[in-house]
Amino acid sequence: MTIPTRTLGTTGPQVSALGLGCMGMSALYGDADRAESVATVHAALEAGVTLLDTGDFYAMGHNEMLIGEALRAAPAARREQALTSVKFGALRGPGGEWFGYDGRPAAVKNFAAYSLQRLGVDHIDVYRIARVDPDVPIEETVGAIAELVEQGYVRHIGLSEVGADTIRRAAATAPIADLQIEYAIITRGIEAEILPTTRELGISITAYGVLSRGLISGHFAADRQLAATDYRAHSPRFQGENLTHNLTLVESLRKIAEQKGVSVAQIAIAWVLAQGEDIVPLIGARTRERLSESLGALDVVLDAADLTAIEAAVPADAAAGGRYPTAAMAHLDSER
Repeated sequence: MTIPTRTLGTTGPQVSALGLGCMGMSALYGDADRAESVATVHAALEAGVTLLDTGDFYAMGHNEMLIGEALRAAPAARREQALTSVKFGALRGPGGEWFGYDGRPAAVKNFAAYSLQRLGVDHIDVYRIARVDPDVPIEETVGAIAELVEQGYVRHIGLSEVGADTIRRAAATAPIADLQIEYAIITRGIEAEILPTTRELGISITAYGVLSRGLISGHFAADRQLAATDYRAHSPRFQGENLTHNLTLVESLRKIAEQKGVSVAQIAIAWVLAQGEDIVPLIGARTRERLSESLGALDVVLDAADLTAIEAAVPADAAAGGRYPTAAMAHLDSER
C-alpha cells in the first residue's frame, strides 16, 4: 500500500494522510501489550505512516519512552521518516491526579527538554500545549515554542483544542502549522467557527477521536465491561441510555459500510479523510490488526451520494452525551 501524503498547513511538514495516535498504548483505555505496541508502531512505519502523536503526560512519560524504544529498534530508513507530534503542559500527580496546565515559557522549555530525552531525538517536529493555561496568555506560550524553533529543538508550532479567537492570537505571534482537535462524523463542533478559521489562516487539522474512542469503530458492544482505569468508564457517551442511543447510530453506519463492502471503522475514517486535504486523521490503533483495518480506509472512495447517506445516518449533533465529562470540558478553550 502506498499512503498518500498531506501537508500540515502552509508552514508545516508533509506527512502521511493518516497519523498514528499512540496514547492508548500507554494510558486511559485499559491494559496494553508493550511488545504489540512497539510492533504496531513498526508496522505503521513500514506501511508508510510518518506522523506519530504522543503527549509527555501520557502515563507520565511512558508513551514517549515507548515511542523512543520503537524508533531505536526500527530500521534506519523508517526511523528517519518518522515525525513526532508532542503535546505538553498537563500537570499530573503520582496517583494519576490532574492539576491543570502550565504554559509558562520556562515550563515550556522544561517540558521539551524531558520529551527530547525520553523520545531519544534531537528535535520535535510539531510541539503544542495540550490545553491552554488560563493564567498564561497564549502569546507567551507560543512565543516560547517559537524560541525552541529558533534553537532547533522544535521544527513546527501546533495548537490543541483551542477556539477561533485563540487561533488568531497564536497565529499573530508565530507561524502555526496545525491544530489538533477532536473531529469525527459523530463530533462535528469544529465546523461552525474553528475549521473556517484554520482554513482562512492556512492551518491544518490533525483530527483525533475519529472513531470516538472506539464508540463508532463497529467493535464496541453494549455489554462490554470497562475497567475503572479506562477513560470510557466515565465518558458521558458510554453511559446508560447515551450508549444505547449512540450504538444505534453505529448500526446505521454499519448498513452503509456493508453496502460498500468495508468495515464501520473504515467508513468513519474515510468520512474524515473526505472532509478536506487539510485534515489528517489520527488513528488510535493499539494492535497490528486494528492498524491494518484503519489503513484500509485509504482505499475507500466516497462519492457525493455516500457522503449524503453517511451524514443522514449520523446527523450533526446526533450523539448523546458530551465528548468529555463536565469537569474536563471546563479546560477546553475550543468549547468557550
